[in-house]
Amino acid sequence: MDSLKLNASQRRRLRHQLRTTLDVRTYRRTLAILEVDRGRSVRDVATSLGVEPRTIYYWIEAYLRDHDPISLADAGRPGRPSLWAEGLGRRLWAAMDLSPQQVGYPSVEWTVPLLREYLGDQGGERPSDETVRRGLRRLGYVWKRPRYVLDPDPELEKKTADPPSDSAAAAPDRAAGRGRNRPAALPPAEGRMGAQG
Repeated sequence: MDSLKLNASQRRRLRHQLRTTLDVRTYRRTLAILEVDRGRSVRDVATSLGVEPRTIYYWIEAYLRDHDPISLADAGRPGRPSLWAEGLGRRLWAAMDLSPQQVGYPSVEWTVPLLREYLGDQGGERPSDETVRRGLRRLGYVWKRPRYVLDPDPELEKKTADPPSDSAAAAPDRAAGRGRNRPAALPPAEGRMGAQG
């Protein structure tokens, strides 16, 4: 099966799929079929695409069953079933009506790890942190970081100095003279000028 002979209609449909597909896997499979049809060996095509030659044979067989380019696309993958189907939302809603102290935890507020532990103890599988966060968003809860607020200092008034009673501008503390940040004292203008003669 190193050679594949397609008719013009089949090539046209495969080229159309090659131009329009957004899936990388479908693109590679379609390209492999067209390259083998052009006369390249299965081993060369497999090497250029970075797959084993038997993989190219599987793709060719899948295409030859229906002669439909759609047969090269991946079937839908269901993935992991959602934990919400098991009633996790109801358990989370019930947990949010309780305080952690009411159910035996030494904490005042719920945290995501604490909720995970509680929900896992209540019904089988322990959900992930992100699953708990998504569930809380679905239920309308918003997480905020706690901010620690200290009590005001009762002695604060005694520690602050009273403002001066005079609202006039204060006089400078230092007189002019030599020193840091002080202008130099200059003699009067007459002393610097020579006697007119």
